[in-house]
Amino acid sequence: VQLQASGGGLVQAGGSLRLSCALSGGALSSYAVGWFRQAPGKEREFVAGIAWSGTMTRYADSVKGRFVISRDNDKNTGYLQMKSLKPEDTAIYYCAASSHPYNLGPQNYDYWGQGTQVTVSS
Repeated sequence: VQLQASGGGLVQAGGSLRLSCALSGGALSSYAVGWFRQAPGKEREFVAGIAWSGTMTRYADSVKGRFVISRDNDKNTGYLQMKSLKPEDTAIYYCAASSHPYNLGPQNYDYWGQGTQVTVSS
């Protein structure tokens, strides 16, 4: 199983981006998906998680109301829609897949993508 994150870029504060996470070598429907981020000099932090069916989600407090996690199992792709971006959202964003299909939390992920850079200018 491999994950490919994409969609990052440079955006002004208040702007939006949508990140994608394409899974190959397996069926996305077998996995929960999580998004994480790591800013320079900081530890990696959990951003959002979605269960295999897409019916259950969880968000870090810092992104609630601004980010939406979703998935399209037919396309084997997960998404992170980010709105009202702030400079403090600047980080490398990683997607991950968990073989625990209802995993919504920050642990127990089996596969990781390579990361995509998101930079929010003030």
